[in-house]
Formats: sequence, structure tokens, C-alpha cells
Amino acid sequence: MELSARDALTPREKAAVLMITLGKNYAAKLYQYLTDEEIEQLTLSITSVRRVEPEVKEEVIAEFYEICMAQKFISEGGIDYAKEILDKAFGSERASDLIARLSSALRVRPFDFVRRAESSQVFNFLQNEHPQTIALILSYLEPDQAAVVLASLSLEKQTSVIARIANMGATSAEYVKEAERVLEQKFSSMSMGNQTLVGGVDSLVEILNCVDRGTERHLLESLEQTDAELAEEIKNRMFVFEDMIKLGNQAIQRVLREIDNRDLAVALKGAGAEGEVAKIIFSNVSKRLQEMIKEDIEFMGPIRVRDVEEAQQKIVNVIRRLDEAGEIIISRKSEDELIV
Repeated sequence: MELSARDALTPREKAAVLMITLGKNYAAKLYQYLTDEEIEQLTLSITSVRRVEPEVKEEVIAEFYEICMAQKFISEGGIDYAKEILDKAFGSERASDLIARLSSALRVRPFDFVRRAESSQVFNFLQNEHPQTIALILSYLEPDQAAVVLASLSLEKQTSVIARIANMGATSAEYVKEAERVLEQKFSSMSMGNQTLVGGVDSLVEILNCVDRGTERHLLESLEQTDAELAEEIKNRMFVFEDMIKLGNQAIQRVLREIDNRDLAVALKGAGAEGEVAKIIFSNVSKRLQEMIKEDIEFMGPIRVRDVEEAQQKIVNVIRRLDEAGEIIISRKSEDELIV
């Protein structure tokens, strides 16, 4: 395929031209940031291009430069700031086009002015706000930043906030936008469709994975008093069966002493006898026990998914109990040491 200045190029063709123009060394570096599907599609587009006119290369590079600059301005100062600078640089019409494309492609999230602030500033700003407002904003922050703010709140407010995050669902875009407008006015010292899904248990788990162990334990114990079912769901999500690969050998051996071999065989049958969890478990048992477990897996026949999940949950409960008793230690994301 020959691409000339007369052709209306598709986004995929423009990407192919860009990669060809940049050369193999830079193109190879960019490939590292793409998904397998994106790599496959882009490679197909590149292989279909036989010749590209110089004018086309210049146009694609110019457009790429404009998009990069627009993205930089958005990240530095938000949409309004980017629009003002781009107007001066490329003209109003081109600036509006770039902003519209990037707002959709980048999925610019609300409360960007808060994400760019220091965690201590965010805490000072939020500490006297209503727990629902705090929960909404923390749901939009990066988990590590949200964790610092959460740990700085009073214990009573922490419990209220995490319950609201976990139970938060679809929030109207209009409400989020109005809340952002009001809060940005309060936060004026910082420069900074349709429903938006924020919060939820997964968001809370990510935050709790970043707080210190004492804060995490207090929060979960407090939550158990007001919503035991929610507290149990959060505990279950904070360490799953597949996370056993993160355990050290001593911890694995201690856990295995508490587990029935039948439960272990059922759990491994659902996870795959040749999977990563099986490998780390088999490396910590005798060869004879390995053979017994593998025979049990082979001859037990079809197993219901529910039975597999129950067996895996039994093992997770043992790990959690041993961790709470201090017999093993589950490392947090903020710790350097592995589980021992």
C-alpha cells in the first residue's frame, strides 16, 4: 500500500506511519507499552505499507507532536489550562479538536487538581468534609495517595469513609462535576457521560493494601461491628488463593501443617496441578506426598466449582488466621520484605 498526501488516513495507518518514521529503535521502545492486541494490529498495518510520501510523514509527525503537547498541558494544568495554551499555539479550532479527542481517549478523571497535590495538603483539605465527600474523592485518587489520606483521618471517620467507598456505586456525572466545581473553589490555592462508576469494594481493597498493618486491622475490626458481611468480603479479597505464590517457603510449610490433604487436592485441581500455586506447594512437601496429592487429583473425577472455591477459601482462612496470630507475615505493598 502506498500512502500519499491525498489519502485520508485511518488512526491505525497514522500509527503505522509514525512507527516507520521513528525507526526501529524507537519503535521497539514504544512496543513495550502496547498490549498484545495493539501490537498485532499495528504490526499488520506496518507490513501493509510499502511507500509513504514525505508530506505524509511530516503531517503525521506534526499531528503526533500536537497531541503530545496537548496531553502534557492537560496533565500539568487540566482541560481549561490546556485549551488556553493550545489556542495560542495552534488556533482555536485545532485546539478544540485536540481537547475533544484527548478528553475521550485519556478519560480525564474528575478531581485532577486533588491528585496533583501532596497527600498532606489533601488531608488538610478533606479532614473537615463530610465522609461521603471524602469517600467520593478518595475513590478517584491513586490507591497509595488515598491510603495516606485515609490513615491520617480520625478513627471514627476512617470507619465511616471506608464503608461509604465500598458501598458506592454509579454516581451521576452531573453530581460529580458539581462536587468537583465546589471543591475546586475551596481548593483554590492549588492550580491545577451519563454515569461514572467509582468506589466499590475493589477500590477499597486497593487502598487498604497500601495502609499500614495497624490501620488496616483497626479499620476491619471497626467495620465488623457495623457491617460484618462487608468486612468479611473485604478480607476475602485482600488475600486470595492465587496469592500463595507470594508466600515464602517457611510460611508455606507452616500453612500446610494446618490443611487437610483432601482440601489441598480439591483446591489444586481447580487451580491446575501444573500451575504456579501447585509448583510452590509441591516444592515444600515430600516427594511421596506430592505423588499422593497428584493421584488424588487424577482420580477424584469432576469437581464442582463451588467445592473448589470452598476448599481454596479454607486454605485462605488458615493463612489469614496464622497471619493474625503472628505465625506468618503477609507483606504489604509498602514493605520491602517478602513473606517469611
